[in-house]
Amino acid sequence: MTLPTIEFFEGIPEDLSGVSLRRDRTTGAQFVVMTFEQLKSIERFQSFTNRFNKALCLTDEEGRIEIEPDSIKFIFGGDEGDELKRVECRFELVREEHWARFMRFMNRYAEANGMEYQGKETNREN
Repeated sequence: MTLPTIEFFEGIPEDLSGVSLRRDRTTGAQFVVMTFEQLKSIERFQSFTNRFNKALCLTDEEGRIEIEPDSIKFIFGGDEGDELKRVECRFELVREEHWARFMRFMNRYAEANGMEYQGKETNREN
């Protein structure tokens, strides 16, 4: 069995801090936002010698998924504003079979890393 991994650069598995699944109410488009509080490969993003291949690689027992993110945001804070707080990686999954495959990966990743699903709580007043 293959341990599920998430990589920006081959050979450097990252630790996912959280994931948000979203659907646009008007278009029905499905989006994923993955959040990383730390990146093991941060030096690679800053290096000119190692080029980011523009794909986020998700690997599990079914194989490898390569996703080209719509955006990768580096959020900084701290006293000097230079402390990495988190990285947000956003992408859209258009086809239903891609969404289903991604969800199978996430279920395996969550199980292997002690993560659990937390639904969005809505507060509706009548």
